[in-house]
Amino acid sequence: MGRWWPPTSAAAATAEPRSVQLLLLGVALVAASFYAGTVFRSPSAPALLLPPSASRSPDPSRTPGAPKFTNRVSLSYRTKPISVPDYGVDVCPLKYNEYIPCHDASYISQLKKLDRSRHEDLESICPPQEKHLFCLVPPPNDYKIPIRWPTSRDYVWRSNVNHSRLAEVKGGQNWVHEKGKLWWFPGGGTHFKHGASEYIERLGNMTTNSTGDLRSAGVVQVLDVGCGVASFSAYLLPLDIHTMSFAPKDGHENQIQFALERGIGAMISVLATKQLPYPENAFEMVHCSRCRVDWHENDGILLKEVDRLLRPNGYFVYSAPPAYRKDKDFPVIWEKLMNITTSMCWKLIAKHVQTAIWIKPEDQSCRQKNADTKLLNICDSYDNSSPSWKIPLMNCVRLNKDQSNMQKLPSRPDRLSFYSRSLEMIGVTPEKFAKNNKFWRDQVSMYWSFLGVEKTSIRNVMDMNANIGGFAVALSNDPVWIMNVVPHTMINTLPVIYDRGLIGSYHDWCEPFSTYPRTYDLLHAFHIFSHYQSRKEDCSMEDIMLEMDRIIRPEGFIIIRDENAILSGINDLAPRFLWDVTTHMLENEESKPEKVLICRKKFWSIV
Repeated sequence: MGRWWPPTSAAAATAEPRSVQLLLLGVALVAASFYAGTVFRSPSAPALLLPPSASRSPDPSRTPGAPKFTNRVSLSYRTKPISVPDYGVDVCPLKYNEYIPCHDASYISQLKKLDRSRHEDLESICPPQEKHLFCLVPPPNDYKIPIRWPTSRDYVWRSNVNHSRLAEVKGGQNWVHEKGKLWWFPGGGTHFKHGASEYIERLGNMTTNSTGDLRSAGVVQVLDVGCGVASFSAYLLPLDIHTMSFAPKDGHENQIQFALERGIGAMISVLATKQLPYPENAFEMVHCSRCRVDWHENDGILLKEVDRLLRPNGYFVYSAPPAYRKDKDFPVIWEKLMNITTSMCWKLIAKHVQTAIWIKPEDQSCRQKNADTKLLNICDSYDNSSPSWKIPLMNCVRLNKDQSNMQKLPSRPDRLSFYSRSLEMIGVTPEKFAKNNKFWRDQVSMYWSFLGVEKTSIRNVMDMNANIGGFAVALSNDPVWIMNVVPHTMINTLPVIYDRGLIGSYHDWCEPFSTYPRTYDLLHAFHIFSHYQSRKEDCSMEDIMLEMDRIIRPEGFIIIRDENAILSGINDLAPRFLWDVTTHMLENEESKPEKVLICRKKFWSIV
């Protein structure tokens, strides 16, 4: 018989520094209020035992009336047609506790026709359906409810991301250190080992000629390439600068898992052969601090992707050896970088210590001149309303020929409610925009009352069908960050979301998202299931529910709004996924009553 393990107490840490003991005491009290679980007896035993949440008893023998569950531990694959047994969805064996379907090295390593020289093997590559696991991803042994923000910026439970490699190879650069039962993040990085705050201040001086900071330099949204554990992003937040951080699942494979466990917005991605899943003209800054990207290779095609993503007058920050070292091949690399950036008419505005900063031009005349003299390729006519989803990189730059379409946006927080030209282009009038904002303020207020938890218990939020970002804006005063996802088969609203000062990504919910398991506290699914009804063969309700279960944390919430028939189906299936469900009523945008399902993932584990 397995047994329950309560959250680690401070008493267990007597050998650790007093500061860590005090932290453990505080976070243990926080975690204890959320801690529950289930126990599997063995891989062959069908029963799960879930103690009543009210008792929080660490010993199942003290809860003889506890309900029993019948889910089995079994490595199961998706079938056609899909079928969920009456006893419940199988549970994957424990070794799959970090399973990321489209970044599965064991599958990708077998593929022959990949351009590994350009790191195509690090892109999202989903296996065929018959090789998709169809089982619930278990938490690791001794998993704990994550520490709450803002403490989580600096400390997370070691058992939740039990990998020491980054601490071993990057500890000297102050990425992460082991502190007893915790990981401690001092705020360092490869090029800012003395702390991100000092580095960010230096970047502010470089972009403003020592007259201000990054915020006064006009930076609102940043793309951090090869972000590590995302300390750069974490320390930009006091400036109200919001960052989309990404890194590949490579030799530092758990860096994104650390970032999300800390409560910092991040996702798995890589600059390789395809465009990043973000719209053009989305960021005021793209940042690379020793990001291990060969910008000078392949005629600078990766820099041309950066150019696509940067807004006019946006900055490219490059902190890496070619910017300051004169040995080995670094001078040759620097010369190539200068040739490429000069051909794109980027201006090198500062070079100091170990960092170089370029600015993208607003005036297009220089680019046109370089194109006329064959120094630069200009992209052929393109449809900028199409989403950047699995599109091959293009070795060209785009001209903003109609300068009237370029609009100066206010800084945050005014940008959140600003009526931008991108709204006008998709047919949203100022009146509709104002109505949508009010609608979501009212809905979010009711959501909090339905959830019945403290707001500090939720940090990582994903809106699976973000539309124009109203849900995220309504949460902007709460201690959360939101990943705004726009399905690539819907109207392209992601430019609107970025024009509102928010972050997000394109995606196809017929595929798993590029994130680790257990990385979100709240998922918001607004009419997402009905959108994919026409693709039931390869994208069923069960497929989407399985992915929801993978990325939601134990005791996390899933808010689902959709057609009544779909909600009824989800309600029937939820117990087989080990979800609790409550039903509520709200008014939709037409002031008609609409059902809302609040699903909560049970806290279970394999012992």
